[in-house]
Amino acid sequence: MSIERSGPTVLITGGAGFLGINLTRYLLKKGWRVISYDIAPFDYPERSRIVEVSGDIRDPDRLKAAAGEADIVAHTAAALPLYTPEDIYTTDVLGTRNVLEAARQSGIERVAHISSTAVYGIPDHHPIYEDDRLDGVGPYGEAKILAEYECLKYRARGMCVPILRPKSFIGPERLGVFALLYNWAKEGHGFPMIGRGGNRYQLLDVEDLCEAIFLCLILDRETVNDTFNIGAAEFGTMREDYQAVLDEAGYGKKIKGIPAGPAVFLLRVLEKLRLSPLYKWVYETAAKDSFVSIEKAVNVLGWQSKYSNREALIRNYRWYLANYDRFARQSGISHRVPWKQGILSIAKHFF
Repeated sequence: MSIERSGPTVLITGGAGFLGINLTRYLLKKGWRVISYDIAPFDYPERSRIVEVSGDIRDPDRLKAAAGEADIVAHTAAALPLYTPEDIYTTDVLGTRNVLEAARQSGIERVAHISSTAVYGIPDHHPIYEDDRLDGVGPYGEAKILAEYECLKYRARGMCVPILRPKSFIGPERLGVFALLYNWAKEGHGFPMIGRGGNRYQLLDVEDLCEAIFLCLILDRETVNDTFNIGAAEFGTMREDYQAVLDEAGYGKKIKGIPAGPAVFLLRVLEKLRLSPLYKWVYETAAKDSFVSIEKAVNVLGWQSKYSNREALIRNYRWYLANYDRFARQSGISHRVPWKQGILSIAKHFF
């Protein structure tokens, strides 16, 4: 199939995922040719406008064949925290190594790697800067650090490997853990919050993240061959920002704080019993400040965030309502589908 384009060809690993489809749409609007490489099917309306390659980034031969058709790589594929520790390591660390090596062997000089602010763990100060200590929490946070080390190895070999560390990002197609909030709001319930909710917790709209990735794909290598935090410029407290979704729902419900100590203890138990979708990094940080400095991305890349926390949450909630019938009966462990609520589906009736 011949696909018209005016820009370069980009290989997007994880192209069928939440970030992958949003980045695909963003780059198609720029006139780029997109190759989606993913183990999951690319079941979006844009399917006829891209080249779809079905494959696992743990398959180096398949990956190399796909990379041979590309000019540049955006590496968004990852195993999320609800995967097994083995899958997280083999996908996020060894898979990243495979992506970088496939690019190198194919003569591709630039790979934009999407990491996470999970590499900072639970810091003791804010804002967090790119040169702060890395201390991943759990298999996912640890694997994200190791994946960055793989990127640094290939930088040392002469490749341009921008590393982006985004805050939790939301927007069209995003479900996952945020579907809990949206489902409770849609059904007219309040929503529990660990602690009083007075902590400041920065989020990010996926469109703003796509803009940052795009800049790392097009600017000169001396500018982008570095590491950048990406997050919303405007954000309030957890209680204020999440209350905006309940207000949008229109039932007059409120965010309700739960004492942090007992709540965290209970969620630890429920996680071990596999009765809750919330994992350690979510509930251990939910009552704490969590925000990064975005000065470097603003000053070096010329990047600006368009959406505040509240605007991003409401934009995502409106998409959730508009598309609810499409995924109402689905569940899983990716950002593309709602996570199983487990025992939390009973708890919501108390709010």
